Amino acid sequence: QVQLVESGGGLVQAGGSLRLSCAASGRTFSTNTMGWFRQGPGKEREFVANIDGTSSNTYYADSVKGRFTISRDNPKNTVYLEMNSLKPEDTAVYYCAAVSTPYRFGSIYTTGRPYDYWGEGTLVTVSS
Repeated sequence: QVQLVESGGGLVQAGGSLRLSCAASGRTFSTNTMGWFRQGPGKEREFVANIDGTSSNTYYADSVKGRFTISRDNPKNTVYLEMNSLKPEDTAVYYCAAVSTPYRFGSIYTTGRPYDYWGEGTLVTVSS
């Protein structure tokens, strides 16, 4: 059974930093795109960042570009999201997601639909 488990969320002051982790189990995702999405209070789920299997390609939402960094450690089957200069509007539940088909990357993967596996989410709260 495939599982994605996020961790690292919490309460942080504006301007602070957090590092989210997403540990995958049940299969390897070393050749698969993985991504982070978030859903703020009263908002729809939105794309944050994604990364291809070899870490050659990454893509970020404009709202987080320059502040967030996505990375992965394939031997650990884990993807990370380093978040700096956090703002109150970054408050959300952050979800990790993975694509089942290998060697897929592109603009379509900035939407949630192509992702086959999802974690339960981790809450990030940024206070002003």
